[in-house]
Amino acid sequence: MIRYTQKAVKRARKLRKEMTKEERKLWYTFLRYLPKKFVRQKPIGEYILDFYCFEAKLAIELDGSQHFEEKGERHDEIRDAYLAEQGITVVRYSNLQIAREFKSVKADILLRLGLE
Repeated sequence: MIRYTQKAVKRARKLRKEMTKEERKLWYTFLRYLPKKFVRQKPIGEYILDFYCFEAKLAIELDGSQHFEEKGERHDEIRDAYLAEQGITVVRYSNLQIAREFKSVKADILLRLGLE
């Protein structure tokens, strides 16, 4: 069983209420309708996953510009390594991909879930 901190739970609740435009688009037009269930803002350890599918052990992360700076990239490397140790695969899409390549993002997710 993967533990999480109470601090992460509190922050996850807040983030669910304050989803980004890209998170709302992915959730409300796609992920929530898939046969494999996803949850939003799932705490895992001290981290919060944007979207998580328990059945597939798949985390979907939407990255804004801060993730492409050196500090953000290093943080993501550490975070992804921790999640890999928990048996979780992390897939990252940029906010720009959600805005401009949504159809291909959806196809990639379906492929990863074995639904396509």
